[in-house]
Amino acid sequence: MRPLAAAATRRLIAGFARAVTGVSADWRGCRPEPRQRVYFANHASHGDFVLIWTVLPPELRRVTRPVAAAEIWDGRGIGGFIGREVFRAVPIDRKGVDRLNAAMAAMSAALDEGASLILFPEGTRNTGEEPLLPLRSGLFHLAMAFPQIDFVPVWIDNISRVMPKGEFLPIPLLCSVTFGEPLAVDRTEERAAFLDRARGALLALKPKDLVA
Repeated sequence: MRPLAAAATRRLIAGFARAVTGVSADWRGCRPEPRQRVYFANHASHGDFVLIWTVLPPELRRVTRPVAAAEIWDGRGIGGFIGREVFRAVPIDRKGVDRLNAAMAAMSAALDEGASLILFPEGTRNTGEEPLLPLRSGLFHLAMAFPQIDFVPVWIDNISRVMPKGEFLPIPLLCSVTFGEPLAVDRTEERAAFLDRARGALLALKPKDLVA
């Protein structure tokens, strides 16, 4: 019964997300191909990974796992069911002493199994005025460990207004998800240079009329 319930919930969530946000996908720098990828995106709402997951074609959706906070998506109740059974999220403990190594181990295991990932390298939701927070080093370490995998920048527009912080019900607004060109990974590149390049790739996808 659980697999049937999970499949029905997937369809329900995808349909609801499309109905509320009218989300559209702009595959600007790549195509929705059956390639193993790490989709890394800006982060402003708990609904971010749902939008990226929703606009993926079904065959890509089945093999793409969001990297998500364990306290929200790996606990008891409906959140744990949705995280584990519906999205097959890779749970990350954000409170542990050895957070980086534990997160790297979990993401690496998922990639070794052939999954693609949805990742938010800001590390936390951006609720300030800056368009994008500094990117954390986990993205760099993952790229150096898996240079053969496509690292695709993704910009999500409008979701922070659909799901404002502290609100439980979404506000109907149009959203878009823009996929950029995969980053070429050079294993000799320094961490700061790679993260600056990744941040620039994200900001380049931001709608021009909203760039600060």
